Amino acid sequence: IRTRQGPQADEHTPLMLRLSLLLLVGPLDALRVAVTGAGGQTGQHAFRKLLALPEFEPVGIVRSEESKAALVKSGVPADAVTVADVTDEAAIAAALAGCDALIIGTSAKPAPSGETDESTGRPIFGFPNGQPEAVDWLGQKSQIDGAKAAGAIHVVLCSSMGGTDPGNMLNALGRESLPDGSTKGGDILLWKRKAEKYLIDSGVPFTIVHPGGLLNEPGGKRQLVLGVDDERTVGERSIPREDVAEVLVQALRIPAYRGRSFDLRSMNEGEGAVTTDFAALLDELGGRDCDYSLGKMA
Repeated sequence: IRTRQGPQADEHTPLMLRLSLLLLVGPLDALRVAVTGAGGQTGQHAFRKLLALPEFEPVGIVRSEESKAALVKSGVPADAVTVADVTDEAAIAAALAGCDALIIGTSAKPAPSGETDESTGRPIFGFPNGQPEAVDWLGQKSQIDGAKAAGAIHVVLCSSMGGTDPGNMLNALGRESLPDGSTKGGDILLWKRKAEKYLIDSGVPFTIVHPGGLLNEPGGKRQLVLGVDDERTVGERSIPREDVAEVLVQALRIPAYRGRSFDLRSMNEGEGAVTTDFAALLDELGGRDCDYSLGKMA
């Protein structure tokens, strides 16, 4: 545990002892947590939540100096933000050095290419800032490897629902058909699922969260719903980004979230009771976790 004051632990300290120490440390013994995608939307919500909690010493990792400048202009301390491209293995390893935990909030982001599919009349999407293979697989792999090398005791990964269905429409975004009948690009959920399995097999304590459709609405106003394997029994297939960020943060605070993989959705605002007990929320799973024998990986 890298603390500014108090008990120290090195790579030889047994895991459960390290976790116990974390529960005992005071405000000055903050857990140093890296948050990638801190200049984005969901990642930035998580980063700002951590900044407001004295038990954490967050480090926001952004991919450009412009993103850092925007955060600093908004009031974030400059020394709490570092610039590193997650597709640069050496850079992300250096950024994660000294961190106790990691929230992975990065994702390839589709955008209209300006072209239209002649057969369907629909706009063609691409990934101008990096294809899913580079960002959601290799970039997340580099983050997991960097966290493990740093001795991190927890990695929380924000992924996406839809991974059990290889035919999900999200996989078609950015996919290009080649003359020989093969394809390249796209398959974002397949690459995400591969990164999830890599994290599970890494030996680092993990939490994997699959949010439904992300809403740019205020958090803390809905009943949240957990499930597995893209099931939908109650509630909507959507959830405010701020509520997703809250669950990512709570996963660091509540030990029972370690070793879990689940879907996260919400009821409509005004339905049910607003979720405030995040330990009880996990009980909804009844011990279930997502089944990685379902669906497909890249």
